[in-house]
Amino acid sequence: MKKTVKLWILLSAGLILIILLGYGFKKSMTGKKINAAPVKAESLLKVDALVVEPSHLVDEISVSGSLLAYDEVALKSETGGRVVNLHLPEGQFVKKGTLLVKLFDDDLQANLKKLKSQLAIQQQIFDRQSELFKVNGISQNDYEQTSLQLETLKADIDIQEALIRKTMVLAPFDGIVGLRNISMGAQVTTSTLLATIRSNGKLKLDFSIPEKYGPIIRPGMKVRFSLYNTDNEYEATVFATEHGIDADTRNLKVRALVKSADPALIPGAFTNVSLNLGEKDHALLVPTKSIIPHEQKKSLIVARKGKAHIIDVKTGVRQSGNIEILEGIQSGDTIITNGLLFLKEGRKLIYSNIKTGAV
Repeated sequence: MKKTVKLWILLSAGLILIILLGYGFKKSMTGKKINAAPVKAESLLKVDALVVEPSHLVDEISVSGSLLAYDEVALKSETGGRVVNLHLPEGQFVKKGTLLVKLFDDDLQANLKKLKSQLAIQQQIFDRQSELFKVNGISQNDYEQTSLQLETLKADIDIQEALIRKTMVLAPFDGIVGLRNISMGAQVTTSTLLATIRSNGKLKLDFSIPEKYGPIIRPGMKVRFSLYNTDNEYEATVFATEHGIDADTRNLKVRALVKSADPALIPGAFTNVSLNLGEKDHALLVPTKSIIPHEQKKSLIVARKGKAHIIDVKTGVRQSGNIEILEGIQSGDTIITNGLLFLKEGRKLIYSNIKTGAV
């Protein structure tokens, strides 16, 4: 029994000793790894670099726009009535002054005929009284009264003719008639949309740009645009701006003239508009990924004498994948394009790739 107890005591002591030795060895190895890790990372970090050289830069922005007919009118009648003559050739060209819609006006025509008869009689009376007035056959008061009645009838006739003209809807300009909304015999009011008419041959292009580009836009400036469903490019010429920034969008509305007669250009179509705001032959461009953004500034890492130096820069035009540097670097400087988060001021650089030439 005593031998068994002693054996258990010896086994327990041996087990505890083995556990303590294993824990000490593991702690020793962990300490070595921690101390060695920074040295290993430091020696293996390699970066890509770019030698900056002048490039040709086109400062261009792209915005959305819409095509509009140069002239467009919603045709409505100036008075209510029944349609007795209808000439709205859908999708067809009509000349300015063409009668498109005629309303019932028999009552107005009858009243006009009556007034013209009264005018003829009153004119005869006035002519006779004029002869009598020359020889003092009538008083001046009677003569002036007859003259007033004559002029009143003429004015009434003018009013009646104006009312008759309101029963006619004429084409206000040369253009294409859209889809008609009425039929012969329809009863229309002043709010009834009869059809639309749009000028053909010329279009307007409306678009808006951010207010900072407002001073650059001027009449005569050329812009390019394309439709959403095609890669064909068209040209338009700016002829007017709103001359006021929209308070809600902070944009300036611009209008350009399109002279192309391409059937694909339809009023109301959505467009992508490109504006060339200027060009530079010696711009310094760097990859966008090489910029380190801060709250109120931007930085680059420049290689000098084999070490990393963080330089504050001023940026300009941003393109797809590249950005212009206005201040902070010069042509021939070598900038780091990757591994930026691991580089500190003054750290020695090891290159994996160095590119030269304009981006």
